[in-house]
Amino acid sequence: MGMLRYLRLAGFPVSLGLTSALVGGTLNRVMIVETGLPASFVGMLFAIPLLMSPLRVWLGYMSDAHPLRGLRREPYIVLGAALIAGAVSATTLALFHLPPLSLPMVALTVLLFAAYGLGKNLASNTFEALLADKFKGDQRPRAVTLSKIAMFGGIIGGSLLLGRLLDPFSPERMTLIVLTAMAIVFLASTFGSLRQEPREAALREASEKARSLSFADAIQTLILPDPQVRRFFTVVMLVVIGTLTQDVLLEPYGALALGMSVGQTARLIAFWGSGAVLAMMLAGMVLIRRLGYHRVLRIGVLTGAAVFFGLILAGLLKSPILFVILVFALGVSTGLSAASMLTAAIEFTTPARAGLLLGLWGLAHELGQAIGSLMGGAVVDLMRALTGGDILASYGIVFAAEAMLLLLAVRLARGLNLRESAIFRAEAHGLSLQPASATSDSLAPLA
Repeated sequence: MGMLRYLRLAGFPVSLGLTSALVGGTLNRVMIVETGLPASFVGMLFAIPLLMSPLRVWLGYMSDAHPLRGLRREPYIVLGAALIAGAVSATTLALFHLPPLSLPMVALTVLLFAAYGLGKNLASNTFEALLADKFKGDQRPRAVTLSKIAMFGGIIGGSLLLGRLLDPFSPERMTLIVLTAMAIVFLASTFGSLRQEPREAALREASEKARSLSFADAIQTLILPDPQVRRFFTVVMLVVIGTLTQDVLLEPYGALALGMSVGQTARLIAFWGSGAVLAMMLAGMVLIRRLGYHRVLRIGVLTGAAVFFGLILAGLLKSPILFVILVFALGVSTGLSAASMLTAAIEFTTPARAGLLLGLWGLAHELGQAIGSLMGGAVVDLMRALTGGDILASYGIVFAAEAMLLLLAVRLARGLNLRESAIFRAEAHGLSLQPASATSDSLAPLA
């Protein structure tokens, strides 16, 4: 029964991966190609969930401080899954039953993507907080890494399955598949999360401690003044920008600089994904336990910096084979960095502040990803205009910039010691951080 309970935990990350494949891949394409919506409008819709990521911090605080029916995690995960399933299902129905770009269609889809973003941020953040509550010690890196691998499995498996089921395409077939998939997502998320939250008196006391500060006071007292919190936030952002800016660049670079075909560049994501999954498994099962997440993060980030300089060399040598090897190595770098950062984030949580702190790291990740996506395309376009279309120079500048950001992240991470955070120091001494004027008194014995 214990093993079954652990296996059930995979229900949510697998469902999240399936949803990502459906929304980011299939629904994105259908909205632009089959329904003829402008790409700019679709891009705006897909930016809405990302723009809602600052809510993760508040949602995390609500999960910490305001249990529903005595539980801090399970009800919020189920509520988030319901919002996800309902919003995606309703969006599909609206696409095929409302006139394109009519006022009702535009207003409804904007509202539904906002509901999808709210549900995704709520459920994802609370699930990570559940892992922090449930697992301790060496179990944590394995648990968080396997949850990410389960999500990758949902993305890959969902993409393959949706590709087969939607051929040939019709609105009726698409609607039936989406409604079925979203029912599975809700049921699997619910079944996977029920009876998973520890029923401990200490966690009930932690909720009371979380409620002792309002959300605004928690931000002003716990987050903003703490140099370790600020440093970790910056490190996460720099690593994400440095490793994910290339998401929209690798396939065009392979085509323009190396003359690779559409089929060859389409397979790059498989090489990258294979490297990421293998690295995450290795990090979660072995490396973090033996080396610590600091060293694994350093190895992953330095590997990524070296790979970006290698991508420039591959373009100079016109070597598609070297390029593919480097893409796999970039996946390894991303997997090591992601596993170590998530482990660090969960290790930094406290019983009273898990949702709040994980919301903060989720915000850093989403913000870094948004900046990276904007930076990559904008810099390439600018450099192509300035260099008369020089592909190697344009893409090489971006790759070199990513490498430098990763090296800066390594430097900043040297001074990172989350156990020196005021949050940890206060809880270790049984003290409560208080807002405004009480803060200095509550921390005085720790100075």
